[in-house]
Amino acid sequence: MRYVAAVSSGEPLDPRWRLTMNFHPDRAAGGVPVLRRMARDGVSYSQFVTGTGNGGLTAHPGGDRHRWESRIFGGAYDHASPHERSVYGALNHRAATAGGAPRFGSSYFRLNASTLTRATFCYPDSSTGPTAFGVANRCALVALADADGLDPLDGHVEAQIHGPVLLDRDVDALVLDPSYRGTPVETAAGELPCPVEWHTGFHLTVDRLRRQGDVRDRHIVDLGAAIARDGRLDPRVIGDAVRTARHDPQDLKKVWHCLARFGSPDSVPARRTRDASPSVQR
Repeated sequence: MRYVAAVSSGEPLDPRWRLTMNFHPDRAAGGVPVLRRMARDGVSYSQFVTGTGNGGLTAHPGGDRHRWESRIFGGAYDHASPHERSVYGALNHRAATAGGAPRFGSSYFRLNASTLTRATFCYPDSSTGPTAFGVANRCALVALADADGLDPLDGHVEAQIHGPVLLDRDVDALVLDPSYRGTPVETAAGELPCPVEWHTGFHLTVDRLRRQGDVRDRHIVDLGAAIARDGRLDPRVIGDAVRTARHDPQDLKKVWHCLARFGSPDSVPARRTRDASPSVQR
């Protein structure tokens, strides 16, 4: 915290803003459904512990995530155990229905105000080698993100929460996509020591996917059409496709990016993206 604070500038964050941790609640970690594991352990772990995630899977000694954290945190975690490392989220300064970083999942934990003071922030995402950092009482990153004009999937202010995120202490609510109503995800969510809420849902028709998907990734559009049910995609459909193990998980992640971009409950007209892939705009 001290290391990042020393290179941060700006005014304090609005205390009404909240951190969110987006993820896909129907995935598994170590062969155990992620929500079941969370109910058992009562804590949200980093990728260094679970070995799973919705971004690049490089959280191991010598991996990209390990090097990024060493640079950002001045080597503070270089010899730490996986359980001691920070967990990742985003500052939901736009009060988005789908959370601050839907690139990483359809559902999210909304953390309480106390977590702001033990978080560090960067913009852009830590995978890009950022040079702009912040802490709760000194943070100019929101203005940078808003001025950049990127789609929210690329333009989020990343948060790193230091210390354990305990579900019964640090979480205001688990906010789920409605496609999981009446599923084992809803049942498992009911076992967590935090309230469960629902947002209005991601959904995308195949017709719109074909109109708006990137022509350079036509195979991703075709995959989305192939797994759709009744001509529609939602998070549950993609999760079911993941569990069949019939498709490249990275391709299905890109299908999710299409759904998140074009079928978000917070959809606005598409804006500039950080790359040309169909992986932006909630």
